Amino acid sequence: MKIATWNVNSLKVRLPQVLDWLATVQPDVLCLQELKLEDKAFPVAEIEAAGYRVAFSGQKTYNGVAILARGEIRDVGRDIPGFDDPQKRVICATVDDVRVVCGYVPNGQEVGSDKYEYKLRWLAALTEWLRGELTVHPRLALLGDYNIAPEDRDVYDPAAWAGQVLCSEPERAAFRALTALGLTDAFRLFEQADKSFSWWDYRMMAFRRNMGLRIDHILLSPPLAARCTASAIDKAPRKLERPSDHAPVLAELA
Repeated sequence: MKIATWNVNSLKVRLPQVLDWLATVQPDVLCLQELKLEDKAFPVAEIEAAGYRVAFSGQKTYNGVAILARGEIRDVGRDIPGFDDPQKRVICATVDDVRVVCGYVPNGQEVGSDKYEYKLRWLAALTEWLRGELTVHPRLALLGDYNIAPEDRDVYDPAAWAGQVLCSEPERAAFRALTALGLTDAFRLFEQADKSFSWWDYRMMAFRRNMGLRIDHILLSPPLAARCTASAIDKAPRKLERPSDHAPVLAELA
């Protein structure tokens, strides 16, 4: 089973790239973030024509998440239960024997800002919800744009980013709280090249200079981590014209 996550930064703009990528890579599950479109505008027909079923939770201009799957999508849930939030950032579903959770963590804007505090509250609510979900769904995968670089090796210039949003200690502590639930970073199960990143700013020729951060992750519960045979970042879509600023991240489960 091949599962993947990709912040597409506008599905309307990136739909041809997504369809091409589905045809080429053929993942069994693809989680998308930052759809930037309302549900009524979601390209259901095009996705189904590509051989995928879909569940989505859209929002005009910002946010929005979706799960695409080649198999049946069952027991769909949206948002974090009990957390009052108008932003569409979470969708979950069962595909085969895997509980798939697609999340788009708030950016946080700036350390100390209201949006930063919202991000930390959001992450705490996510963690507590997942604590219960894991008792019901022991085979669980949390995929998405976390907007957190967990370690200095996930940042092209750790000194420049020290204490900044995406790299601050409270954010990294929130990431560790997720792994403390028993979740494992699939990418770090395997030896990876130095300076492996999933996001590059559009400015300053950041992609060409590999000035990036690894902020897109796949966390796996113990039964899935034991089945994981590979994990990688696919930089090819980032090289296209008008790309998303994120690259897809994949994991393969035996």
